[in-house]
Amino acid sequence: MTSAPPMQDLSVSLVLIAMLGVAAPLAARLLDRVVKIPIVVFEIGLGILLGPSLLGWIESTRFTDTLADFGVAMLFFVAGNEIDFSTIRGKPANRAAAGWIISLAAGIGAGFLLVPGPEAAVIIGIALSSTALGAILPILRDAGTSTSPLGIAVTALGAAGEFGPLIAISLFFSGRQVGIASVVLVGFVVLTGVAVFFASRARHTLFHAQVTRTLHTSSQFAVRSIMLILSALVVLSMVLGLDMLLGAFAAGVLWKTVMARAPEEDRKVVETKIDAVAFGFLVPIFFIDAGIDFDLAALTSSPATLALVPLFVALLLIIRGLPSLLASPPGAPPNEKRALILFGATGLPIIVAVTAIGRDQGLISSGIASALVGAGMISLLLFPLMALRQIRTRLRTDARPG
Repeated sequence: MTSAPPMQDLSVSLVLIAMLGVAAPLAARLLDRVVKIPIVVFEIGLGILLGPSLLGWIESTRFTDTLADFGVAMLFFVAGNEIDFSTIRGKPANRAAAGWIISLAAGIGAGFLLVPGPEAAVIIGIALSSTALGAILPILRDAGTSTSPLGIAVTALGAAGEFGPLIAISLFFSGRQVGIASVVLVGFVVLTGVAVFFASRARHTLFHAQVTRTLHTSSQFAVRSIMLILSALVVLSMVLGLDMLLGAFAAGVLWKTVMARAPEEDRKVVETKIDAVAFGFLVPIFFIDAGIDFDLAALTSSPATLALVPLFVALLLIIRGLPSLLASPPGAPPNEKRALILFGATGLPIIVAVTAIGRDQGLISSGIASALVGAGMISLLLFPLMALRQIRTRLRTDARPG
């Protein structure tokens, strides 16, 4: 029996990935009345189901992997674009950063206890110190708490839990000595900071006018400009030997600065277009591809490897969740503190990205990588729901007549 030509394999994979992209929100909607499950969990789960781990209907190809890289870059662009630095600057950001440093140190320490080799320990430390800001912000908005003191604290935690790991990845896995990598990283941060500074000072009147003129035409100047800024900073970070997600995150921050003085209505339209490109096309491919690459056989190869999943879930709560309390608003009630722990311990995108690096470079086994990703999926599935329950309990208590 002859095997299918590569182009046929690609065609089948593309159609099936597109099908899964449609099936995931339908499945989420079907179960919405019973339990609210993040769509990301369905995307990864369906990728596992149809991928080599189970049915074997979809295989990763170079083209789908490239689309997945664009997807994760777009995810971090959106994260950088959504952070309102004016609300988290000062104590919220400083306390969140301090909590992340503690989490990273504790995570690396736990890594040394679990795996041999410093590189593997750092991979585990970065994974356990991450926070899924891109997944948490929409949840906070839907709950109406994004601008509350708790929402500001969670945003600061998420910013530290995404930007911090990106810096760590760029320092330790750039292929350079840490000293040289640090100099390059500082240079990139300074360059980006200068660009953001001048962008914040300029009025961008002609730029905004062009955005307004083309919002509803085939020119789509705003979207094309986004792709230019994103591509330029991603390529710059790669040329410098830094992680490409650092460039994507910086591109989101820069775009938000450029559009800060644009008409509010135009900003909302552009945000809608960004969401359409990101969450309607590229980001689902990233998570589905992560499911396709998920090595279920390695995870279930031994009881010891499978037992790592609940262990990593517990470590996320301890190592990432507890230090998150440093960012707790003054006078926060116990319910909000518990919610802060749960939101801070919610992680997945960085876990997927850093374990892929570790697996590709032979630093960690496929079993450990799959256990970490599995723990990240569980955290994304359970922790935000549990945190919302804590917030709603507080809201119900406040609503009772005194």
